[in-house]
Amino acid sequence: MRRSLATLVIAGLASPVLARAATDEALWSLLRQGGQIVLVRHAQTTPGVGDPSGMRLDDCATQRNLSEEGRRDAQLLGATLRRQGVSARRLLSSPWCRCVETARLAFERMPQVSEELGNLFDRPEREPAQTRALKRLVADAARTSSGAPGNVFMFTHGSTISALLGVTPATSEMVILTPGPDGFSVAGRLSLR
Repeated sequence: MRRSLATLVIAGLASPVLARAATDEALWSLLRQGGQIVLVRHAQTTPGVGDPSGMRLDDCATQRNLSEEGRRDAQLLGATLRRQGVSARRLLSSPWCRCVETARLAFERMPQVSEELGNLFDRPEREPAQTRALKRLVADAARTSSGAPGNVFMFTHGSTISALLGVTPATSEMVILTPGPDGFSVAGRLSLR
């Protein structure tokens, strides 16, 4: 009896882990096929919330930037994508330096900057218009991505992803969107941790 109970307890604890592994593998398979839109929250930054007062987009020294851990995570993200056989057809990034650097370190090339992916943290007055513009950007990517080789990666902020989808991913986490006839649907989330 004890052995059966222990087996049930272990099986019960392992089930979520096995289920996540199966889900993760299905998402990796989807990404290998290409044609997906991938929203990526920038990697870990120096401590703090938001940006320092006086922050300017044209001067990275005035912004909260990636920490050394964040730089390693961005490189790990790229190495994991390559190991999984996932390619990027197009790279877009928020104008914030932490997003541009995450994309550059992950893919070893510069992304195209897109204002629609900009940070909405502490900018509630911008949220309605920017979220509409971001929906158009994702919808346009969805229309041109279906069946296309590679994926469209969009590097942005937790606040921006939250405004669009109602979820706040961890740093370096990917939210995979699958194009459909009416725009896109959320296929799932992948995290390195």
